[in-house]
Amino acid sequence: MTVLDRIEELQGEALAAIDQAADTAALEELRVRFLGRKAELPNLLRGVAELPPQERGAVGKAANVARKTVEERLQAATERLAQAELDARLAADRVDVTLPGRPVEPTGTLHLLTAVRREIEDVFLGLGFTVMEGPEVDTVHYNFDALNHDPAHPARARTDTFYVRDDVVLRTHTSPMQVRAMEAQPPPIAIIVPGRVYRRDSDATHTPQFHQVEGLWVDEGITLADLKGVLLAFCRAIFGTEREVRLRGHFFPFTEPSVEVDVSCFNCARDGSPCRVCKGTGWLEILGAGMVDPNVLAGVPGGAYDPEQVQGFAFGMGIERIAMLKHGIPDLRLYYDNDLRFLRQFG
Repeated sequence: MTVLDRIEELQGEALAAIDQAADTAALEELRVRFLGRKAELPNLLRGVAELPPQERGAVGKAANVARKTVEERLQAATERLAQAELDARLAADRVDVTLPGRPVEPTGTLHLLTAVRREIEDVFLGLGFTVMEGPEVDTVHYNFDALNHDPAHPARARTDTFYVRDDVVLRTHTSPMQVRAMEAQPPPIAIIVPGRVYRRDSDATHTPQFHQVEGLWVDEGITLADLKGVLLAFCRAIFGTEREVRLRGHFFPFTEPSVEVDVSCFNCARDGSPCRVCKGTGWLEILGAGMVDPNVLAGVPGGAYDPEQVQGFAFGMGIERIAMLKHGIPDLRLYYDNDLRFLRQFG
């Protein structure tokens, strides 16, 4: 058999095998078999130089034509079988694109502090209070002076308060809005003021920025009994219907008399034994409060809040502390670490 005959025979074998291939994997095997580095057809082409001169042209041309023909047939067959395989896979794996992805992406939830703030707002709205907000950057007048702070009070120091200018601060509490609200409307007034406040503190129980809810109720005949009743209703709504409250004497510049307010420990109540949260006392401190100091009422322009005619109470609580007590959170900084393992527990 001559070289030309062998080339023609190899071409015929290759084309027949390609036409009978069942899938693209079989075609790849045929590509190696007939066109690979060790295949006979490429070796015949490489051996043209060893042939007699009169045979080289015909053999070289025939080998090139055979190689090109086989390559073209392989390419066409590969495209045809790949498309057939794709069509079969699409038919078998039909997907309803209207269905949600797997796994379903989790939906966002409120941050724990936002959720607790809204819960507190809902309680006081139900008690007849109005929710108000005020500026986070306020004047020294509203933040300290109008609230009866002594000029030498430690809270005025730059080591305790962030000053923007000598007469402008980042508010240290939301109480300035109480004075602003009284300037804007005559009594009776019943408001709560939630929002961010700022102080120069940073540890496990303090952060430079935190959240407070201040409350104010001024009308004729308001007493400490009204304050206790409101706070009792609040504590039972937040911490459980069996809670009790107690008032302990204290001092705040803008209330007189002033009290610290405790709620009966709900951790002890679960099993009847003392817990580490209340340290065995059976009470948890939650906020400060008191009757609005007459100097604060008398300082409201216009005389509408004459302390001889009206009186009221004010209170202030930290939202972070309420959430810590309610959910047993050990460290204030967890609120701000943005650790999803923590945040998702309260979604």
